[in-house]
Amino acid sequence: MSILEFSHPLIMGILNLTPDSFSDGGSYDSESAVTRAVEMVEEGADIIDIGGESTRPEAMRVSVAEQKSRVLDTLRTLRDRLPDEFPISIDTTSSDVARHALDCGANMINDISAGREDPEILALAASAGIPLVLMHMQGTPETMQHAPSYRDLVAEVKSFLQARVEAAQAAGVKPEALLLDPGIGFGKQKRHNLQLLAELQQFSELGYPLLLGASRKRFMGSICHPAQPKALVPATCATTALGVMAGVKVFRVHDVWQNRQAADVAWAIRNEKMCL
Repeated sequence: MSILEFSHPLIMGILNLTPDSFSDGGSYDSESAVTRAVEMVEEGADIIDIGGESTRPEAMRVSVAEQKSRVLDTLRTLRDRLPDEFPISIDTTSSDVARHALDCGANMINDISAGREDPEILALAASAGIPLVLMHMQGTPETMQHAPSYRDLVAEVKSFLQARVEAAQAAGVKPEALLLDPGIGFGKQKRHNLQLLAELQQFSELGYPLLLGASRKRFMGSICHPAQPKALVPATCATTALGVMAGVKVFRVHDVWQNRQAADVAWAIRNEKMCL
């Protein structure tokens, strides 16, 4: 049985234990990371997503050993601070990192490569019986923003996600454990991101819970013109409200209480609309 329960929109709080993430790189040591994670839970986070490798555009890859050194101690401490079943997701493409993270208390995997980089991660998720996020990305973090292009964006992203669902299920992952992420900002130009957001309903119709990760993304800055990603909280909340109305189940965000409010109000409106 999945540890995730979708009776209301879920907020996934981002905890980047990296020096170079685009918005919050270098913000935490192990102690302050745990403090921030607990604070996010108090603000309304339903999931904490911990990662030790930046996936911003043109980010350099980080070794498995370095990822583990960044995240494992924090995971152990955080697991002791939260209820046993509280979802803690490890954000990695490495089955080795994921395996050690599960040993330290993680109980969910968020893989931006959707199992393409290290197919063993699919079997690991299957054997552990835990939720697995499969995301669309054109290229790799180093190359994904080098003139990405599509003939039919929505159709291609849907086809990719369906193929990765089939690969995951072939590895033994149960359908109820899968979540899909269209990959806002991962191998997409501004117009691609806007089109994906406008067509979110189509991805919800694939039949799996949808995760949206638009938090503080650069394309919104080109619309709103703030100087820093941290100024894009209201813009992110707009995408959260839109996502709720389109049927998105999980929102991966830096700013928890603000997006919790946006999701809850949009959810109340959506429920009222469905009752009319």
